Amino acid sequence: MILGTGVDMIEVARVQKAIERNPRFVDKVFSPLEITYCEGKKNRFQHLAARFAAKEAFIKALGRGVPWTSVEVVNLPSGQPTLSVRDGKDYGFSRAHVSLTHLADHAIAVVVLER
Repeated sequence: MILGTGVDMIEVARVQKAIERNPRFVDKVFSPLEITYCEGKKNRFQHLAARFAAKEAFIKALGRGVPWTSVEVVNLPSGQPTLSVRDGKDYGFSRAHVSLTHLADHAIAVVVLER
């Protein structure tokens, strides 16, 4: 049964500017695993923006706010992204379906949560 769906789109430049203004932004929003993954990419701001959009989409699908670092976007061995709960809380979903895409200027994420 579907618990909720969420979609978010963000400008990559917005995330880049936030990081350049306040380097601590990265640690406040992203997990160490997410940071390491994105730092290893050629277009790291696109990857960070996609993960930011996924967290926003997750919050929309869940229907309530959660701390940014409570969930992280991780990649399965197949490369498929999914969400992992980091704070040990039960948010009432059993499975998260995540789709991410990014271009030079924008990143988009869709999250579907199952009970």
